[in-house]
Amino acid sequence: MKRKAMRPRDIATEISRCIQDGDLENILDFFHPEYTMAFPPTEAPKRGMETLREVFGVFITSKAVLTSQISGEMINGDIGVLQGNWHVKDPSGTILGEGNSIEVVKQREDGSWVYFIDCPLGLPLD
Repeated sequence: MKRKAMRPRDIATEISRCIQDGDLENILDFFHPEYTMAFPPTEAPKRGMETLREVFGVFITSKAVLTSQISGEMINGDIGVLQGNWHVKDPSGTILGEGNSIEVVKQREDGSWVYFIDCPLGLPLD
């Protein structure tokens, strides 16, 4: 059964569970088809699923653990904005990455939520 996030703040938790399950296709389902990521914020935004396949493929292979804490959430209809902090650790507890994020999320017709715009290290400078 496919995992879904029925609240915006649950997207990262469900993605973390998919990493542990080794389910890359389910991870990709948490991202809107027109998803855009500003990472790193000094580079041009990245689009498309191939970038996500690369990043999350590495996390799955290394059995990484993603933890996210939402510090702010605002929803207006089928669009929301999340603010939070996150970190990714390998199984030994070594931090592989961390940051303070801002994400725009969209609600699908089935009521579940997906990332639309992701700024894992904050908004881009330009």
